[in-house]
Amino acid sequence: MSTPDTHAAQSPDAKRKIGNRLRRAHGQLAAVIAAVEDDAHCRDIVQQLSAVSKAVDRAGFLVVASALQECLADEPANAERVDELEKLFLSLA
Repeated sequence: MSTPDTHAAQSPDAKRKIGNRLRRAHGQLAAVIAAVEDDAHCRDIVQQLSAVSKAVDRAGFLVVASALQECLADEPANAERVDELEKLFLSLA
């Protein structure tokens, strides 16, 4: 989705945090699938879906926040880049 001229490298710490959140979401999603297949109570399924959604949202926010930090630290004020990141952030809302 990113183009070569707008790609911001993420710090190793940001990559680790994002990966951890996505792995957590992956595990939670597997639990949702198992709950559906096992005819679990709808309350339990909805709670697990909520957890998956929050984990994915937080990973997305971390990606955008990391990109903003990289953008602001490494580049002079670039309105086009900031606008792009703002659109990405708002797409998560």
